[in-house]
Amino acid sequence: MRPIQAQISIDAMAHNLRVARALAADARVFAVVKANAYGHGLSRARRAFAAADGFAVLTLEEAANLRQMGVDQPILLLEGLFGADEIAACVELDLWPVLHHAAHLDWLAQQPPARPLQVFLKFDTGMHRLGLPLAEQAALVARTRSLPGVAGVTLMTHFAQADEAVGVDWQLQPFLRELAGYGLPWSSANSAALLRFPETRGDWVRPGLMLYGASPFPEVSAAELGLRPAMTLQSEIIAVQALQAGEGVGYGQLFRAERAMRVGVVACGYADGYPRHALTGTPVLVDGRIGRTLGRVSMDMLCVDLGDFPEAGLGTPVTLWGEGLPVDAVAAAAGTTSYELLCALAARVPVAERD
Repeated sequence: MRPIQAQISIDAMAHNLRVARALAADARVFAVVKANAYGHGLSRARRAFAAADGFAVLTLEEAANLRQMGVDQPILLLEGLFGADEIAACVELDLWPVLHHAAHLDWLAQQPPARPLQVFLKFDTGMHRLGLPLAEQAALVARTRSLPGVAGVTLMTHFAQADEAVGVDWQLQPFLRELAGYGLPWSSANSAALLRFPETRGDWVRPGLMLYGASPFPEVSAAELGLRPAMTLQSEIIAVQALQAGEGVGYGQLFRAERAMRVGVVACGYADGYPRHALTGTPVLVDGRIGRTLGRVSMDMLCVDLGDFPEAGLGTPVTLWGEGLPVDAVAAAAGTTSYELLCALAARVPVAERD
């Protein structure tokens, strides 16, 4: 059997939720489990986050799966309705859709649900992705509250730079100023905002990345935030090559040896979810000690420098990220984000649970 495996810690995920709940104070917590719980598995997330006040997903399919698993907490549809025909499913599954376009209000008016729904009314405060115009808030709030198919309204926005030095004030303050007079509950905090800006808590927070033990901040590690890695991606050395000075390794020969050296070939590649663009120097753990990758990542293999590991050989364990090697460090070296690495874990990689 090919030796690559991802190990998922339910305990670590539950611990990270407790960190989020402590930061949320009196606010309620939606555990964001879209994209197969950031690659960790929806069923595992359901168990790990059983103490969450609600779950946030992207699609009706994810929501239906959670209900079939026995979830009875509120489920938020983050991207809202993709068509008027989904209103009935929201009633059947007791879902809370995000309304971020005027068409959503039209659909609810034209096809009133059999039972009024709790909705989140999302306003664009500067990210310019999803959201209704904040300048039209008076008419939009009034119309939403008047719809017979709406049981309650929570106001919502999303931050573009909560993980950067510029922060959230440029979006948060207009949101609060324009909407404070309605006396409605509100939600704005993602992981970065929850960790750094307590003024964003509102009534509901929406942590995602932090629940899986990664940091949204390039300058602050997950461990410094009190988070534990939930996913560890491991494999083994399946071959060893001896290079002479001037010889290269891998496609394109992007790495050439300056002196005689040993190279380990690891059973992990971009078809497993490891980033192809990770170049020489991306950190790995070879038998528990820090090492580096060499050359270009292949579909099924990558190479590591064994210069500091004379004892390493066939079967030596290699950790690609996780316990002992933060996924954030790997992502930074590869010029990407931990979000991408975790979500990209391929279906062909076996997954096991660990304490």
